[in-house]
Amino acid sequence: LRALGYQVTYVRNITDIDDKIIRRAHENHETIGALTARFIQAMNEDADRLGVLRPDHEPRATEHIGEIVAMIGSLMAKDYAYQAGNGDVYYSVSRFKGYGKLSGKHLDELRVGARVEMDESKREPLDFVLWKAAKPDEPSWDSPWGKGRPGWHIECSAMSTHCLGEHFDIHGGGMDLQFPHHENEIAQSEAATGQTFVNIWMHNGFVRVADEKMSKSLGNFFTVREVLARYRPEEIRYFILASHYRSPLSYSEENLQLARSELTRFYTALRGLPSMGEEKGVKGEGLGVRSNTSPLTPYASRFFSAMDDDFNTREAIAVLFDMVREINSHKSHEDIAKAAPLAAQLRKLAGIIGLLQGDPEAYLQGTADRFTAVVHVATGALVGGGANLKGTAEKVINVEEMIAQRNAAREAKNWAESDRIRDLLKANRIILEDGAHGTTWRRE
Repeated sequence: LRALGYQVTYVRNITDIDDKIIRRAHENHETIGALTARFIQAMNEDADRLGVLRPDHEPRATEHIGEIVAMIGSLMAKDYAYQAGNGDVYYSVSRFKGYGKLSGKHLDELRVGARVEMDESKREPLDFVLWKAAKPDEPSWDSPWGKGRPGWHIECSAMSTHCLGEHFDIHGGGMDLQFPHHENEIAQSEAATGQTFVNIWMHNGFVRVADEKMSKSLGNFFTVREVLARYRPEEIRYFILASHYRSPLSYSEENLQLARSELTRFYTALRGLPSMGEEKGVKGEGLGVRSNTSPLTPYASRFFSAMDDDFNTREAIAVLFDMVREINSHKSHEDIAKAAPLAAQLRKLAGIIGLLQGDPEAYLQGTADRFTAVVHVATGALVGGGANLKGTAEKVINVEEMIAQRNAAREAKNWAESDRIRDLLKANRIILEDGAHGTTWRRE
């Protein structure tokens, strides 16, 4: 959206008070504030590593109790909410005529099979809590309905409208939030304000493992940090973007390896070409902003067309692959004059979705400094044509020095030694690539 020239205000709500948080804090013998601060920091650290841009506003529910109480008060005044005998305040779903318009569900269908729990005093099974009466040893705030704390749904409406106004453009979240959470947000927000809450809803698909939804309850989940221990942040980001955001995301080692392989193809194409440059039709502080005054190049036009189609990153990446094929064609003919500007455009377009902004050598070699890159190999394999891999100790070697030894062997037509060095490096996941301008290397 920013690449299109829109002014974007991005808000990410934080629920920092609920039943699970209270229970975990008690179990850990720590304050709720300490627990939530720790997890918010961890979330931001993980997002930063994946290249996720920070939001403009990140409101926390406990910092907006005033707005929450005010919205509940408005619903009470308009007879959309009531206080039950147990002290809780509930939203009266039957009062909102448009309930179910987001999910396509109808009230009569929802009522079938719905049950009221024995300890609840709400009027109808579908009514949901706006304000929970205070319980012993739980945090609480003052309100016209007594001390208590907010329900989950009302938090998001109050924080969103506080930051963005009563009506805004886009609301996102997982598809499991469409009903009832987002449905409830619409009902309470539009009843309170009289305005259309959101123009566009964007719901992302589930992460799946072996055709099952990834979840804690199934015990088949992986944390970002666990995956980052084995894959680079850009590889995980690419893996996610290679699927349309609304589609299920199939987590597997095979798909992550595929992401690594395809990024290797991109960075191999960029290798040896200038990292900076301007290309006609792609402008704006390195982001590749679509210009209203300059015609787009064919590749840029296709890329933006894909992204305009409900953020179709999968198709956008396919366009980038077509650019790689042309770059490689120019490089094979040593036509750097044509390859270089195309590579600059590739970087700019990929930068819009947060890819290909690194140094090709650093990615391909797994290090920021190719001249001091090292690998660990068995000591017996370091020198001499008769050495083998029986040694158990490890020693650090310099890859560039090994390449120099191989080049010397090739000049002396000592093909056996040249092959031995190549095989040794390959055994340690270092791949040599001979070209017209010498030998380069990358990690497998």
